[in-house]
Amino acid sequence: MNHFDLLVIGSGPAGRRAAIQAAKLDRRVLVVERGRRVGGVSVHTGTIPSKTLRETALNLSGWRERGFYGRSYRVKKDITADDLRNRLHLTLEHEVEVLEHQFARNRVTTVRGEARFTGTNTVEVEGDAGETESFSADNFLIAVGTVPFRPDYVPFDGVSVFDSDEILEIPKLPRSMAVIGAGVIGVEYATIFSALDVNVTLVEPRSSMLDFLDEELLEDFTYQLRDRGMALRFGSKIESVLRRDEHVCEIHLEGGRTVRAQTVLFAAGRMGATDTLNLSACGLTADHRGRLKVDPVTLQTEVPHVYAAGDVIGFPSLASTSMEQGRIAACHALGAPAQQPPEYFPYGIYSVPEMSTVGMSEKEVISRKIPYECGVARFRETSRGHIMGLEAGMLKMIFSLKTRRLLGCHIVGEGATELIHIGQAVLNLKGTLEYFVENTFNYPTLAEAYKIAALDAWNRMGAAEKLVAAEA
Repeated sequence: MNHFDLLVIGSGPAGRRAAIQAAKLDRRVLVVERGRRVGGVSVHTGTIPSKTLRETALNLSGWRERGFYGRSYRVKKDITADDLRNRLHLTLEHEVEVLEHQFARNRVTTVRGEARFTGTNTVEVEGDAGETESFSADNFLIAVGTVPFRPDYVPFDGVSVFDSDEILEIPKLPRSMAVIGAGVIGVEYATIFSALDVNVTLVEPRSSMLDFLDEELLEDFTYQLRDRGMALRFGSKIESVLRRDEHVCEIHLEGGRTVRAQTVLFAAGRMGATDTLNLSACGLTADHRGRLKVDPVTLQTEVPHVYAAGDVIGFPSLASTSMEQGRIAACHALGAPAQQPPEYFPYGIYSVPEMSTVGMSEKEVISRKIPYECGVARFRETSRGHIMGLEAGMLKMIFSLKTRRLLGCHIVGEGATELIHIGQAVLNLKGTLEYFVENTFNYPTLAEAYKIAALDAWNRMGAAEKLVAAEA
């Protein structure tokens, strides 16, 4: 009874999708989760909590209405950390209940405890009280996710200095915060606390942030951050982080500059949570960041019957792509038909303002030597933008001059992560400029920006097409 067709370690987006897919293939599935309840990092400390925190901050601060009522406008005058957590706990409870019901409905067996390989086809699971139980399986999926990178030079204490998991339990809203790391997580939290009128300084050793984004999109985003008073300290390595007392922390930068803040959030990277799995027992080795190497199509590791999916395999480390990876891995492991991972998927950054992108950036198009033209629409050019009081936000599309196909779509501003799916559909269906020009969009909507951007490109492409034809 302790043998399964598929044993999944981790119940985050990749693990749960894999388990349910295997169950629907009428296979015996076991999910091992070391957390108190199922859901993994995504539900308890990552995706869902941070996005809930963002939505609560925007609602209570009145951020979306400040275009009409001024920067001092607030829905709730004195916002506390407890105000932020109340909604968070309600949301997480609902997410966990839905997941537990999905597992029960599909007859997926779950065990709570920490798993470690004891052989190529066996694992041992240790419970809270030290009790152990052994399980075997024909196939395994490692979907353990990641944990925050915690370097020795940062004095984490959960009071003034936090990692990206601990920040959700911040005891009170600080007057000032320094965020170390301008990756996706760091940028999201920096902008969320800035929306709550916390004085935020974003520190990044590299010369820029979010390099995978289209440069024009990033320029617009950076301008918005500086315009609302956020300090950006890029291009200086961190020499030390000190906690002077409960009210003052100091970050000493190379070159002699010092950043002082009441609170420090260290969000510079995460590590694959593989250190306790005893991977050597099944013939696997993780890299220096705890990540596993897999075949990009099948998600198979170097050991044929062991698969890995989600953040533990690295980029893109998105909940959305992790879900698809888990499902695809389960299908391959169990010999069922499986699609290839999509070439183009939307990347959403839940900062304030939101950013989302799909397809190629302008830099990528240039590197591939594809003749192209761009179209841009500002949200303030739409009637819906006026109604919502939007002063910023833009949508950019890139089209091939030869085929007129959409090559990339990039959005910064309100609703970007929702709007991007229109561009995603057209891109993956090999749609052209004409789709946006000739079709009708609801009015007034922000989606109308697609038509405005397309017409912007259309007005330029006539002359550009003649130039391309002459060069050909």
